[in-house]
Amino acid sequence: MPVAPLGRITPLGRITKVLVANRGEIAVRIMRACRDLGLVSVAVYSDADRGALHARCADEAYRLGPARSAESYLSVARLLEVLKRSGADAVHPGYGFLAENAELARAVLAAGATWVGPPPEAIEVMGDKIVSRAAAKSAGVAPVPGTDGPLSGPAEVVAFGEAYGWPVAIKAAFGGGGRGMRVVASAEQAAEGLEAAQREAKGAFGRGECYAEKYLSWPRHVEVQVFGDAQGHVLHLGTRDCSVQRRHQKLVEEAPAPGLPPGVAGAMGDAAVKVAKACGYSNAGTVEFIYQDEEFFFLEMNTRLQVEHPVTELVTGIDLVGLQLSVAAGEPLPFGQDELQISGHAIEVRVNAEDPSNGRFLPAAGPISRLKLPAGPWVRSDSGYESGDVISQHYDNLLAKLVAWGPDREVARRRLLRALSETVVEGVPTTLPAQAAVLAHDDFIACRHSTTWLTDRLNWSEILPGAPSAPAAVASPPSPATSGTQGPEPQDVDVEVGGRLYRVRVWLRPGQARPGRERDKGREKPGPRGAGPAGRLPRGGAAGGEVTVPMQGTIVRVLVKPGDLLEVGQVIGVLEAMKMENNIVSESSGRVVEVRVEPGASVGTGDVIAVLEEDI
Repeated sequence: MPVAPLGRITPLGRITKVLVANRGEIAVRIMRACRDLGLVSVAVYSDADRGALHARCADEAYRLGPARSAESYLSVARLLEVLKRSGADAVHPGYGFLAENAELARAVLAAGATWVGPPPEAIEVMGDKIVSRAAAKSAGVAPVPGTDGPLSGPAEVVAFGEAYGWPVAIKAAFGGGGRGMRVVASAEQAAEGLEAAQREAKGAFGRGECYAEKYLSWPRHVEVQVFGDAQGHVLHLGTRDCSVQRRHQKLVEEAPAPGLPPGVAGAMGDAAVKVAKACGYSNAGTVEFIYQDEEFFFLEMNTRLQVEHPVTELVTGIDLVGLQLSVAAGEPLPFGQDELQISGHAIEVRVNAEDPSNGRFLPAAGPISRLKLPAGPWVRSDSGYESGDVISQHYDNLLAKLVAWGPDREVARRRLLRALSETVVEGVPTTLPAQAAVLAHDDFIACRHSTTWLTDRLNWSEILPGAPSAPAAVASPPSPATSGTQGPEPQDVDVEVGGRLYRVRVWLRPGQARPGRERDKGREKPGPRGAGPAGRLPRGGAAGGEVTVPMQGTIVRVLVKPGDLLEVGQVIGVLEAMKMENNIVSESSGRVVEVRVEPGASVGTGDVIAVLEEDI
């Protein structure tokens, strides 16, 4: 974009080989920055990710463990084993997983490697949302009104609601991304809301502590990108608006935040720098604010790179990942606050594998039979997948990020709509139709949206009715005219030897099976991308007296028993899939005659969890 680079990013010689402790599009993004800077990149992968794009993009790739995150991407011990084995001298955690884990940061430093992130002490202060609120107060930045310590029971939620008004947000003290958060509208909902928030927080972050916070009815989510170096310099790189959300998770982000009154953006930037300095911050971080009625409150600080960092890169011309590596290597920030220029406007959408029909945004998993990302002037796409790759039910379902820049917001909006129209995803449903509807909506165009706008104000039954998804495309077998009649063709095959991934070239006749994928005791082993049946995500619910689940996952709650009478739309259980809890509802009325699952049970798409005797 037309912004002059602010100083050259040149890491010191002490960083030559970077272990990227993550997966998906952010791992690919970091590896590209490493290549730009002449650094060697090292990937880690689980059994479910052996053939994934991030493993293919890296200079070296090493196995971590089984598909379960706890045994692979969330294992500090296994990451340290790869760090030692690979000889990497730096670790970049990306975002999610262990990106905000002080234990991993300390272990990396103790191993003599460079941690590409803030000091462990800053991670601890800002990783505990209760402590971070106190730190913001000490820096003179007001947080959203909330409790000062972990909740001991629902009575504290009720007391807070009576004092500050309903609804009340119950939030995980450790974590973010909308996980471990419940909004309760009355005292009667306090116990159930606290239990659900604690359970989800425990599952997502390993700790179940929660606190209560005043829930603003029509706020905007505005955040500020901050950066610090080891020399004590801290500055901000402008604002971002991330108000278009579902399940308290972002779908559309833009920079700079539009429609703020004069002086507010600058005041937010100053407040963000104060918060960062108060905890001795260095490297990249984001201070998040809630803005309503021309007032803003500190919400939390994310001690890592954000998913939406590309919009800041496009309006500043700064490679934030490259700058992270440079600062981690001991280099000072190559520019000052007065040199920063914000040019134009950028908007990003997160393309998730979800079915947005009727506004339900049901997570999906499965093979991507075709993926075509947009191109053209002023458009950027970041993805962790290619055609033939598989969206795993074990991890986050972010498929790609599409970003457009323009000299103003309206040009950027139109360009992004054009980019969305050029994007093709077959095999899994995606959020693309919902995001196109958002970008074209009069409220979004006029900046009349908020964090509750997408779920509370839009009539999804009219915008995106629950029409069945189109079946995924299935590749045709080689025709007799070509199969076996031509000479061998070269193909690259991934081979794992001693826990390290290698790519070798083999010569196959057209139509000959490509080696690498097999099934062993019911478990699919990764191999050639695109193998496996294609299909659409079932909706789930009750049909013919059977209540089914719409996706793979784990049953965390069962709310009915034999003999119960159900009404249409009644929640009968809670399914955890792709790091999110999803209510399983009955689509017909009747009496429960059988319940086939218990909490903790693993289920697959279409599995029957209860049987009804209908129309009682």
